[in-house]
Amino acid sequence: MTQPEKLGFSSERLGKLDRFLASRYVEPGKIPCAQVQISRRGELVHETLLGQADRERGKAVATDTLFRIYSMTKPITSLAFMMLVEEGLVALDDPVSRFIPEWKNLGVFNAGVGPFMTTSPARPMQMVDLLRHTSGLTYGFQNRGNVDAAYRKLKIADSYGPDMDAFVAELAKLPLEFSPGEAWNYSISTDVLGVLVERISGMPFQTFLQTRIFDPLKMSDTGFQVRDDQRPRFAACYNATATGGLTLQDDPETSPYLNTPSFHSGGGGLVSTAKDYMAFCRMLGNGGGLDDQRLIAPKTLKLMASNHLPGGQDLTDLSRSLFSEATNAGVGFGLGFAVTFDPVKAMLTSSPGEYYWGGAASTAFWVDPVEDIQVVFMTQVLPSSAYPIRRELRTLVYSALVEP
Repeated sequence: MTQPEKLGFSSERLGKLDRFLASRYVEPGKIPCAQVQISRRGELVHETLLGQADRERGKAVATDTLFRIYSMTKPITSLAFMMLVEEGLVALDDPVSRFIPEWKNLGVFNAGVGPFMTTSPARPMQMVDLLRHTSGLTYGFQNRGNVDAAYRKLKIADSYGPDMDAFVAELAKLPLEFSPGEAWNYSISTDVLGVLVERISGMPFQTFLQTRIFDPLKMSDTGFQVRDDQRPRFAACYNATATGGLTLQDDPETSPYLNTPSFHSGGGGLVSTAKDYMAFCRMLGNGGGLDDQRLIAPKTLKLMASNHLPGGQDLTDLSRSLFSEATNAGVGFGLGFAVTFDPVKAMLTSSPGEYYWGGAASTAFWVDPVEDIQVVFMTQVLPSSAYPIRRELRTLVYSALVEP
């Protein structure tokens, strides 16, 4: 680890970050553990390790603890899709029905419930709509209307069905919440991208990620299943309680992640370590390559990290979602992650062009191309909205940056 002062950080102020996480969250038992990695200019500046990865067995969090990263899977899937765009196999304005013909006649919900819903014509869904969550798809947990109720009834995004073909076939039975491009709604769009990566590449989705992303970046602990050799390092996952405590949500010794999944979820299925995910972030921060491995071109990455919401709007203007991993003001959405384009509106210490996302168990990452900083935060607490720890973490990290 590089001495923080050599890269513009204050060791004393980074210590405040650790003390804050310990006193505010870990010691009171609000979160079980906290791991933070901060990298600048390709070098690790700071690592925080606090608390227990498995409270029931008294296992301390370690540098190689394995976490469920849930929606931090989405940027990886989005990158995989953009690699296919670079190869000329698909374009952002292609209709999704080019590769999912079952969806050619999808309509927008008009009225009704269950199988008796009526629809109106929709603008054809394009690939870009999936990447930026303007597809008209949703999540069942939104609990907002008749369409997400139908998702819950069919258990869309719970079991996903036996395979990817069954998944898209089930979705073909349901209307869209809105015509693609009209609004932003956090959804199963990135799971659909995983289906498209498989169909377009002719390779199983999980194999594509392994051979094209994980192996080149040496992300040896990242995958859709916890291997036998990883089990001792797999963290427990907890639910936050109304009184500020924790209850066990997923025991690492009986977790579904120990089994091979029938559906490899591009929207939330991966487990990883902070070290592995930092390799992914460093690749992004380095313009699409790491060491001697280039995954994507700098211009493609710049396109991904630009705001693609129609009319340059932010999520406050366009979002219909009751849940997201973003604070909306001054924040747009690119091709796979949120993009801060106005830190003043966001009321958050950050840089214009910073991009980020998080996972349901409160994990988070961000990449700051202005300051050349990458940050990965790992814990295991559901829901991600339980505490404002992500915003607080940003403030603490940037307060420790004292030199450009």
